[in-house]
Amino acid sequence: MDYDAIIKGGRIVDGSGNPWYKGDIAVTGEKIASITRFIKPEAEQVIDATGLVVAPGFIDAHSHADSSTLFYREMESIVAQGITTVVAGQCGSSIAPINPNLREELEKRWAGWLPPEIEFGITWTTFEEYLREEEKDGLGANVAHLVGHGAVRVASMGFEARAPTAGELEAMRGHVEEAMEAGAYGLSTGLIYPPGIFAETPEIVELAKVAARYCGVYDTHIRGEGKTLMESLCEAIAIGKEADIPVQISHHKAATKSFWGKSVDTLTLLEKVRIEGVDITVDQYPYKAGSTSLVTCLSPWAHEGGMERLLERLKDPGLRLRIQGDIEGGLPGWENFAGELGWENVYVTSVKTDENKYAEGTNLLEIQEHRGDADPYTSLFDMILEEEGAAGMVIFAMDEEDVRRIMRHPLQMVGTDSGASGTTGYMRRGKPHPRGYGTYPRVLGRYVRESGIITLEGAIRKMTSFPAQRFGLHTRGLLIPGMQADIVVFNPETVIDTSTYQDPHQLPLGVDHVIVNGELTVHESGPLGTLSGKTLRKDRDQSH
Repeated sequence: MDYDAIIKGGRIVDGSGNPWYKGDIAVTGEKIASITRFIKPEAEQVIDATGLVVAPGFIDAHSHADSSTLFYREMESIVAQGITTVVAGQCGSSIAPINPNLREELEKRWAGWLPPEIEFGITWTTFEEYLREEEKDGLGANVAHLVGHGAVRVASMGFEARAPTAGELEAMRGHVEEAMEAGAYGLSTGLIYPPGIFAETPEIVELAKVAARYCGVYDTHIRGEGKTLMESLCEAIAIGKEADIPVQISHHKAATKSFWGKSVDTLTLLEKVRIEGVDITVDQYPYKAGSTSLVTCLSPWAHEGGMERLLERLKDPGLRLRIQGDIEGGLPGWENFAGELGWENVYVTSVKTDENKYAEGTNLLEIQEHRGDADPYTSLFDMILEEEGAAGMVIFAMDEEDVRRIMRHPLQMVGTDSGASGTTGYMRRGKPHPRGYGTYPRVLGRYVRESGIITLEGAIRKMTSFPAQRFGLHTRGLLIPGMQADIVVFNPETVIDTSTYQDPHQLPLGVDHVIVNGELTVHESGPLGTLSGKTLRKDRDQSH
């Protein structure tokens, strides 16, 4: 029998967690056609995997790739890691639904984060319309979408810092239902970001109940990962119980020095509530620093009304002093990054003005010195104003032992918490967090091969069948005949990340070949620009 491709002689790690075995894999069309000890090499393409590991394509459990799929479909930094499917729309920030009355403001907000070469326009309103827009062309990897609570709230009531009216809550339910009907895999929240930061628990429960009716997942960036970590986890657990929905804790961590070691308690809590019947799991990236927008250093009240209102407030000396007081003294329930972690740990990653390019890769104390400002507060406020709120940051917050403890735990799966970047052209921008290029090779190289804190088979399970099971990606995540042919071939002796905080736009080593839906996407460690990925829709992600 002739096949389209055969992968010969590799060590097959099938994604289940079982020990590896030797075998050949044959691909026909988009499917795995056969797996056996020896397949006669009659195929258009034969990949010699001798000495290499053959695994299911990695599934990124926490991605922001939807920020660029409409204009950067190659997804180089993603496929080069061996990722063949991403779960996007995280942290409450999906690209749909859209409030038509806020279209211009939202376009401006999104455009602030994009390369200047991109003309960004919102042509959709509903989730279905957005998915159709993405489906107009292929993708480097498959994309499964969550509907973001933040997008739903803005579509229903703008950036108001209050509880929704009965009518507004009903509109929010309608947006979630429309997204789930369109094929969303669940609901996400970002409860440290506006407008999620303004939402109370009952509001989220009501929306999670809608997602639960469609067998979706509740995926949450909880309200606090530092001093309010335990309370924030308890809120997520309560939402899961009340809405009867599986809970996914985004990028689980203990993110304040005084709370390092707290992962002992968080993991114990998760084990306890699972015994009680709460279906809860976590994802994690293997780094000690996180990354988000620089404006999250500002007090929650400063975000009310949207970005334009925030920037106006920063022009008021009195309000600047109020924000400074909040950072110095803290506010109940607020994730106070600068105040709790220190200016030396807050690094600017991206700006859009040429005048501030010097700031990329430097911390706020260094920026203060460069600018000659009286204090880092002035530098922070002026930088945000000059960049119109579009500056990014990396913040060093975690302890290595917590990272390792969470990684070893059977409830952990792997995610990048990143979008797509490129090593050349307009997608090579700023100094983004290296997790966008190196997460999966870093786990395999530094934590499997070098440290041995998890086994190869255990790591692959966390990257493949576990997230597939969690999100309902039923045709992916395992190497079994009949499954989609999403496959990665890597060298276990050389696989490693090369991306760093100061030089992030570097592809990893040792990821030799990647196949997405039966088509070769990475060959001999070089991305080919193949667009064989698809927009996946829940319960409809079969080939068609």
